[in-house]
Amino acid sequence: MAINLYTAISYLKGVGPNRADLLRSELGIHTFADLLNLYPNRYLDRTRFCKINQLSQNSSEVQIIGKITAISSVKHKRGSRLVATFSDETGTMELVWFRGAKWIRDSLKLHTAYVIFGKTNHFRGQFTMPHPEMELQEVFNKSLRKAMQPIYPSTEKLIAKGISNRLISKIVQHLFETCEGAFTETLSVPILQAQGLVSKSEALLNIHFPRSQELLTAAQQRLKFEELFFIQLQLIRKKMVRKYKVKGFVFEKVGGYFNDFYQHKLPFSLTNAQKKVLKEIRKDVASKAQMNRLLQGDVGSGKTVVALLTMLIALDNGFQAALMAPTEILATQHYNSIVSLLEGMEVSVKLLTGSTKSKDRKILHTELSSGTLQILIGTHALIEDKVTFKNLGIAIIDEQHRFGVAQRAKMWQKNSLPPHILVMTATPIPRTLAMSLYGDLDISLIDELPPGRKAIKTAHRFDSQRLSVFKFLKEEIAKGRQVYIVYPLINESEAMDYKDLMDGFESVSRDFPKPDYQVSIVHGQMKADAKAFEMDRFLKGETQIMVATTVIEVGVNIPNASVMVIESAERFGLSQLHQLRGRVGRGANQSYCILMTSFKLSADAKVRLDTMVRTTDGFDIAEVDLRLRGPGNLMGTQQSGVLNLRIADLVKDAQLLSTARSIALELLAMDPNLELPENRPIKTAYTLLNKPAAVWSNIS
Repeated sequence: MAINLYTAISYLKGVGPNRADLLRSELGIHTFADLLNLYPNRYLDRTRFCKINQLSQNSSEVQIIGKITAISSVKHKRGSRLVATFSDETGTMELVWFRGAKWIRDSLKLHTAYVIFGKTNHFRGQFTMPHPEMELQEVFNKSLRKAMQPIYPSTEKLIAKGISNRLISKIVQHLFETCEGAFTETLSVPILQAQGLVSKSEALLNIHFPRSQELLTAAQQRLKFEELFFIQLQLIRKKMVRKYKVKGFVFEKVGGYFNDFYQHKLPFSLTNAQKKVLKEIRKDVASKAQMNRLLQGDVGSGKTVVALLTMLIALDNGFQAALMAPTEILATQHYNSIVSLLEGMEVSVKLLTGSTKSKDRKILHTELSSGTLQILIGTHALIEDKVTFKNLGIAIIDEQHRFGVAQRAKMWQKNSLPPHILVMTATPIPRTLAMSLYGDLDISLIDELPPGRKAIKTAHRFDSQRLSVFKFLKEEIAKGRQVYIVYPLINESEAMDYKDLMDGFESVSRDFPKPDYQVSIVHGQMKADAKAFEMDRFLKGETQIMVATTVIEVGVNIPNASVMVIESAERFGLSQLHQLRGRVGRGANQSYCILMTSFKLSADAKVRLDTMVRTTDGFDIAEVDLRLRGPGNLMGTQQSGVLNLRIADLVKDAQLLSTARSIALELLAMDPNLELPENRPIKTAYTLLNKPAAVWSNIS
């Protein structure tokens, strides 16, 4: 049969059906190409050889050339071990095996040169090497692996089934021999020359079997650039195609709804950043293409008002609008805020969540499909099949990283023509991550806070300073302010020794007794109506202290709350700490965030706490978070698949990513369809990468 890189892995020498099944299930290797793209995690330098008389007692890994001069079995209480005397011209040592003695003994050759590799032990003046890696010297000399030995990703199951690193390395060598080391080039000659990159064949050989550190570095640089370049090429082309091919509703006018609200109802002047974003949105919705825009804005920057003004443009053009939020608390907060802002205007707004009663749902569905309901705000309930709009013109998705791609796609499919999409996030996204995850979106940024807002003062305090912290809280409450106290857990965990909510509630209630103080409690396991009741009491100022879990991270807007105390702050991620801090500082008063911790802090926890005390800039915080946690953890499981990078690292290779994006933009500006002869290798590789995907590949 004809062999190519899409040949099933079972046909490669040394694999076969059983090993192929294991490689498929454990490492996702289905074809020759998959194996070729299984890059080593690290390398062992096999260029240096040691003499037996040079061995030291530090049990480091060493490589020695010598011969086996004797073999014996030594019996002991738990069985027996195989011992071989190994000699070179400077001395002798012992090789020891505790498992597999019979087949190992049968395979060993006396008085024949071997290369051995492993860790040494020193006992009673004798060096031993347990379970060494061994290869006949003549085989080692012919091997591609003899310079720097690749160490491949593996699993316990593979090792248990005898698929060792050495075996994987051997079958990769068979792959190179089968393909004769010649692989199709994927980049153009001008790019290779301008960036000083090695060829694809050279890069693949030296990523698997590098002859030196310099060749390995050159191979890594080439493959990292290629990976980032094709990601950017895909995202930029997707954006271009959408702008030319995906038609959208044209919002031709800005009319009565928008102007009435802007001139008479807007409670404050828009910041320059809000005006700039609004201009970008108006330009998008007036074009014939579908808008697909990401709106980033730090906590309290005024994204909701921009979203409302955008919805009013849709209403002015005879369309409906929807706003979807990830939690019932946040959806209700948006609903109350928008209804309050629109008071006195004839705009029909309703809320749909899991708690909406059946009879109310029926009325809502009827009004929605007839078009009399103009703005629908809600949770995941909005994407249920039975929720049908008459003419949905714009869908706004808040804290969009909380939704899966398929969930967002359902919102897209509510019309025959897709609605305009505005996705919002208060979680600042580092530039490198935005380029890689959202490079196909237009990105807007609200980078200034409304006038009159004071920067929140943040302090780190230890548990031993609790009395002085509580004294400060009492002083703030005496001024008429309110306080949040947030805990990481609901019930006590034996495995973790930090404060839990119920304990905390009792402690706070003792230190802030009735009738002088009233304390609310809110957590995720409460029923919706009980949660709403406690929230409402705090909102009305009937309680001065809100003891809560992170359920109040998003969606609570209480301008009178001026202090956020975060218990066991070392247990929270930076993004969560920043979101929690954003619950205060919403009024004109000076606000404070107090991070309470024990004295035992990890190095990462210290960096997180120092960062919070040092800055309130969400983008600065997000960059530190990216360095600490990496992109996969930062985005969560919903979207981490987008960033399954084989070799590039968004943090370490940020400059290379920026270069790759610039080159991709330049290339597509000159040759949008990749038709120039010099770009043929790029087009071929790009076509293979872009097999037709489901509709949601077009959504944020």
